[in-house]
Amino acid sequence: MIKLVALIPLFPLLGFLINGFFGKKINKGLSGAIASIAVLASFVIALIIFFELEHSELKSHTVNLFSWINSDTLKIPFEFLVDPLSSWFLLIITGIGFLIHIYSIGYMHNDEGFARFFTYLNLFVFFMLLLVLGNNYLIMFVGWEGVGLCSYLLIGFWFKNTAYNNAAKKAFIMNRIGDLGFLLGIILIFVTFGSITYGEVFSIASGGNEHTITAIALLLFIGAMGKSAQLPLYTWLPDAMAGPTPVSALIHAATMVTAGIYMIVRSNVFYSISEEASHVVAVIGVATALFAATIGLFQNDIKKVLAYSTVSQLGLMFLGLGVHAYSSSVFHVTTHAFFKALLFLGAGSVIHAMGGEQDMRKMGGLKKALPITFVTMLIGTIAISGIPPFSGFFSKDEILAHTYEHSPVLWFFGQIASMLTAFYMFRLLYLTFYRKFRGTHEQEHHLHESPKSMTIPLIVLAILSVVGGLLGLPEFWNLPNWMHHHLDPIIIHKSPSILNHDKEWMLMAIAVFAAGATIFFAYMVYIKNKVLPEANDEKLTGIKKLIYNKYYVDELYDAVIRKPLDIISVFFYKFMDLQIVDGIVNGVGSTVKGISSVVRKAQTGHIGLYIFSMVIGIILILFYSFIK
Repeated sequence: MIKLVALIPLFPLLGFLINGFFGKKINKGLSGAIASIAVLASFVIALIIFFELEHSELKSHTVNLFSWINSDTLKIPFEFLVDPLSSWFLLIITGIGFLIHIYSIGYMHNDEGFARFFTYLNLFVFFMLLLVLGNNYLIMFVGWEGVGLCSYLLIGFWFKNTAYNNAAKKAFIMNRIGDLGFLLGIILIFVTFGSITYGEVFSIASGGNEHTITAIALLLFIGAMGKSAQLPLYTWLPDAMAGPTPVSALIHAATMVTAGIYMIVRSNVFYSISEEASHVVAVIGVATALFAATIGLFQNDIKKVLAYSTVSQLGLMFLGLGVHAYSSSVFHVTTHAFFKALLFLGAGSVIHAMGGEQDMRKMGGLKKALPITFVTMLIGTIAISGIPPFSGFFSKDEILAHTYEHSPVLWFFGQIASMLTAFYMFRLLYLTFYRKFRGTHEQEHHLHESPKSMTIPLIVLAILSVVGGLLGLPEFWNLPNWMHHHLDPIIIHKSPSILNHDKEWMLMAIAVFAAGATIFFAYMVYIKNKVLPEANDEKLTGIKKLIYNKYYVDELYDAVIRKPLDIISVFFYKFMDLQIVDGIVNGVGSTVKGISSVVRKAQTGHIGLYIFSMVIGIILILFYSFIK
């Protein structure tokens, strides 16, 4: 069955083509069913291949499809690599992707662009599968650029809204900045090793120059910073909330933003060799986690809170990568896919019931009207807050424990970010579902639970958020850490654990106590004391105003980067383009025209003048021949 791996990306591609060409000609139900079945078929094959690989002695299989680029110095076959890392990401992408497709059938039912939406979704899944299946950096880059294109199409799906178009352009352009670093890294890999195929590069990387390896690792990380929204290339991701809620779940939970994690885990040999690069990854990761977590404290848009939560959680994953806890980061990618997809889809259910309202200040008391949404979002909130025995506790604790081995300082900041996560997530829960309803009478009258096509994916994801921790139980409990052993074959250089069991118990106790205390504090503020966010944003002052306005980073980028570039562009347009370039072109034309206007006067139409001119010409020719 492993040889059938090419069918996994093929099915979503077929779904894209069918809906793309015939979507408007078939009814909505069939269009959504085709797209969903395409992803389900990919999931089934991925599941079969996964179990076949689990029971195979050979843990890495290469499937050559055709010869792609074949020149004198560069030979790149179009190959797929099936190993523990790619097979696991295939399950996450297709499994969570299928649930989001099912949810979208109910959520987008009344949208006029229904078929177009599923066309984009299928194309997105196709490129994401290509990204994780490729056996070389170029195929990964094709998938990398493909998901960037699809994110642009999906974020700007409601293209009649100018603000949404701007958000889509922002995501596309900011990702291009990171992609340039990724592309330069690929070029440097080829120049250094003469190949960009994983196996060939990694087998000789250990003998490479450490400075070159560091440069490669940092360039690849720049690509990851853009795609996975790390400082300073993170501002596109919160604005990506402009897209429909299923898009937010797909981009933020299981696919696009995790591409950077996948790429660094796949390239772990470089980061294991270069401690400098790993340290940069860890510092940027923990800074992003803490920075985004503080912004989430005072956001009032339910989707914006989840967006900054995603940025923060990605920062924790990169912190894990920076301390060489590669399997722990993939473990957190997995649990995060469960509870973050759940939270985004739950938020979509709330927005659906509220008639499009996203401001939590206008919600409240929704748990009676939306019981399934409330219970599932409660589970997702507990999971992301790191409360045992829910999934987020185990994956987050692993990352923080490995961080403590390397640097207690980094662990401290990571722990603070984790505490802030618990606070703003329970703030979201309390403001949305508890106390009295604060919306309009018309909204209250129309409150209702979402249809089954939306609630069933919520229930499935809630179950996964509860039991997902079983994938990586702590080994010091004498329990099997399945994720660690599953990914062990793809980790080139392994760091031995130096943390004793007493310290692990201590760190675990600190994490649980800190999360519990933070949740209790949120309860006291928003339930006991009935505090509500300021209704008028302009009344905010001091640090609260600074954080609410996201530290004015967008305004800073606008003032320092965009406006100077606009001024320079206007100068080059008005002076270089209009005066110099156009001046030369127009000058040449005017000169030719002027000369022509003079010369044409010689064309009088008088035959006598022409004969006289010929005689003079002949005399001059003879004279020239004579003196020569």
